[in-house]
Amino acid sequence: MLEGKRILLVITGSIAAYKSLELIRLLTKAGASVEAALTKGGAQFVTPLSVETLTGKKAHIEMWDEDAYEMNHIELSRRADLIIVAPASADFLAKMVRGEGDDLASTLILANNKPVIIAPSMNVEMWENAAFQRNLKQVQTDGAKLVSPQVDTLACGEVGIGKMAEPETIFDTANAYFQLASALDGKTAIVTSGATIERIDGVRYLSNFSSGKQGNAIASALADAGARVKLIQGANSEPAPLHPRIEAIPVESAVEMLAAVKTALPADIFVACAAVCDFRIANRVERKIKKSEGLKLEFEENPDIARYVGNLPADERPAIAIGFAAETDDLIERARAKLEQKGCDLIVANDVSNGAVFGQDSNQAHFVTENESLELDSMSKDALAGKIATWAAQKFESKALGPIA
Repeated sequence: MLEGKRILLVITGSIAAYKSLELIRLLTKAGASVEAALTKGGAQFVTPLSVETLTGKKAHIEMWDEDAYEMNHIELSRRADLIIVAPASADFLAKMVRGEGDDLASTLILANNKPVIIAPSMNVEMWENAAFQRNLKQVQTDGAKLVSPQVDTLACGEVGIGKMAEPETIFDTANAYFQLASALDGKTAIVTSGATIERIDGVRYLSNFSSGKQGNAIASALADAGARVKLIQGANSEPAPLHPRIEAIPVESAVEMLAAVKTALPADIFVACAAVCDFRIANRVERKIKKSEGLKLEFEENPDIARYVGNLPADERPAIAIGFAAETDDLIERARAKLEQKGCDLIVANDVSNGAVFGQDSNQAHFVTENESLELDSMSKDALAGKIATWAAQKFESKALGPIA
């Protein structure tokens, strides 16, 4: 999808700037034309000559081009189909929020009329700083697409979140943007995400390890493709992505999640990504149970939300119903059984043995339909979300149920 696309890469001052060279290589190998603008800080970490060698174009640093009568801050953004800021420093994001234009890079962002992807890189304390988090939220509210940093050992030696996403992940995000742009305009979607919890008493509850990362990524991918998304999140989920076409609806229990789904219907697309507790506590109490009393729990089965939606009458059922199967054994067989039981068009099957998938940044899944199954490569959760959204878009176009390679 990147063949012939024009990418403007903004490189700001961060040790992660060296990764931008690999990002350029990936983008150009896929057929994109890359032009780069560097802040003065960015040029301290990677040389303009390195960037020019890989892009085949001049690396821009100054506001005014000494070789032509061009307004670089206008021309660069107008020539691009997409702008990527990688790495995006805390200082640069603050400039984006304030609308500053004191150098070429910040001014071209201020003057741009194209979609923007940001890949932050910084120390963990800077990332967690309340002022920076306010800026990050505002940048996303203004329309920028976030590629979240990783948790790892940082350049300063500290361990925590702040390491820039790998070039492959940023590449996947850019590719997904072009693949999905406007593909679902006018459609509505419901996505369930994260873990539900079932209260035992006033202080205890049952739940599972789901973080909501994959559900959030799917909501973002559908919204990026033009759909209006109602994201119904379990209580243990990560914060909802900030997107003008995403409405986040927090819930706690499986019963509350089903009620929220019913309220959100009708919809064109339904994705049951949440890890819903199979059982709830029948003898729940509001007070705290004392240790001396012991826990004598009685269970009753929770509603199956995916089965409810997938088996609605044809005039009420979403055109596309997608479910998830998290299994530790017999993955494909169990996924096929769920496909039939839940009335879904597609099951995304995950092997969650040995701690895989839950809380991780990557996923390795199978697409299982009535006619076939496809094993996907291990990929970022954003990339998998893009494939799910693409599958949905192509089903609307062709009415075909086959998975997307």
